[in-house]
Parts: sequence; C-alpha cells; structure tokens
Amino acid sequence: MTYSAKAADIQKDWTIIDAEGVVLGRLASIIALRLRGKHKPTYTQHMDDGDYVIVINADKIRLTGNKAQADIFYWHTGYPGGIKGKSKGEILAGKFPERVVEKAVERMIPEGPLGRQQMKNLKVYAGKDHPHAAQSPKVLDVAGMNAKNKRD
Repeated sequence: MTYSAKAADIQKDWTIIDAEGVVLGRLASIIALRLRGKHKPTYTQHMDDGDYVIVINADKIRLTGNKAQADIFYWHTGYPGGIKGKSKGEILAGKFPERVVEKAVERMIPEGPLGRQQMKNLKVYAGKDHPHAAQSPKVLDVAGMNAKNKRD
C-alpha cells in the first residue's frame, strides 16, 4: 500500500541557501524541489510537506548567456496600449532584485491553491541579512552540489 502523509505527520525544516554566483535556473529547480517536499521519502502529492527555504544574496545570482538583456518580464497596466516590460538584468539592478528568483521558482511550482501555499514557504532576501536566525536553518550548499551550478 502506498504511504500517504497526514497533516499531523508533516515535519517542516528550515533551509538556507546562499545564491551568490549560482546560476538562476539551477537554483530555482533545487528550491522548487525543496518547497514541494520531493526530496523527502514521505512526499505526498496533495499535501504541503516541503520545507521552508530562505534564499540570501539574491541580488548576486548569475544569468548565463544573453538572458540579462533578452529575457523580459511583461505585465499590463489595464489601460489600452499599457503593456510594459523589464529585462532580468534591469530588475536585478533595480529596487527589488529578489523578484527574479521568486518568479523563477513560482514558474516551477504547480498552479492552484497548493502551489500558492508552497510559495508562502519561500523567503528571498537581496542581501545576506535575514530575520529567521531563531529557526536555526540548515545550510544547503547549492554551489558545491555540481560544478555547473556556480559561475564566476
């Protein structure tokens, strides 16, 4: 019989990831895996049994190739002709660089109520300071997992 986790069985851990020099797509896929809980043997598809993930130094991530100029986030103001866009490079250099990481992870999480709940477990900070020291998060070295994860 297949194991199905109940709400009382779920154990959520806190994980901290330093994004300095790490390639965006590779980082986002590892974060999405942790948020969904697929790294745990107790993974249950319809339950939020993933971990809390803290990402620091989000403003120092790496984009490979021409993605800093070519990848553009579009939105619409609601007015006629109101389509606007900013490249990933402009957003990283702007006021809220953590949004690039949040969007990359959000697009790897399923849509719907469960996906929205799992995205609430992601905390992204542009600098190295974060207010979650009391949770004593475990460090996950994404840059050391694979040589391709980090670019200088």
